[in-house]
Amino acid sequence: MKNYKTYGAPPYTTFLIHGGPAAAGELAPLSKILCTEISVVEPFQTKRSINELLTEMKEVIDEIGIAPVNLVGYSWGAWLSFIFSSVYPELVYKLILVGSGPFEEKYVQEMIQTRISRMTDLDKIKHDEIMEQLSKEEVDRAEILSEFGKLMSKIDNYDSIPTEPNNINIDFEIYESVWGEASILRKNGKLLEYGRNITCPVIAIHGTYDPHPYMGVIEPLSKIIKYFRYELIDRCGHTPWKERYARDVFKTLLLKEFSR
Repeated sequence: MKNYKTYGAPPYTTFLIHGGPAAAGELAPLSKILCTEISVVEPFQTKRSINELLTEMKEVIDEIGIAPVNLVGYSWGAWLSFIFSSVYPELVYKLILVGSGPFEEKYVQEMIQTRISRMTDLDKIKHDEIMEQLSKEEVDRAEILSEFGKLMSKIDNYDSIPTEPNNINIDFEIYESVWGEASILRKNGKLLEYGRNITCPVIAIHGTYDPHPYMGVIEPLSKIIKYFRYELIDRCGHTPWKERYARDVFKTLLLKEFSR
């Protein structure tokens, strides 16, 4: 079984890197939107360590991509694309970070407090129930993690558009292993240090309503990336292509970057 899906005809120079970790298929809706204008590849992350994920991405690019490629990393995928661009700078033409998590630990509490402030009493009860269930090995933790994602989507987005259910393949073991490793990289500062080896232009696209604070992306990267700029979208949360007021602006911004 292939660990990627293509949209449109070759050549393939744009790769969309999903979040999660372990939310394979998450970017199918965005891929379908973009493929009316450009051809894209949606790789799936199937490995349980960051180094293995980097190798997996490289193998997909080597197999069907025309390097150097554009990388569009969403949420956790923004971090993975950031690291990939540092390790394999010759393979990346442009790096676009969409709804990235903050790159420094000092911004994490702000994100947590923003989410808490948006929760209703029922949301808080649901959140606590999910956290309790995730600690139990005898339950289907992939399904519980999916429920957590739905709760966060409600909290993180400004005005979501009702859409058909998306077939996302959640793998809790990948999530637990990779996120554990990634969070340590942020805490010890090594995540941001990867930026010193990035040579391509880096563009951050971020919603002003996204609880992942945009200053946690803009401030650190402005100091460490030579060719860095950002675009902020008002009335936009964490998933711009699914949001009523942001989707058209977001699509225009992305296609503008691919045409440069």
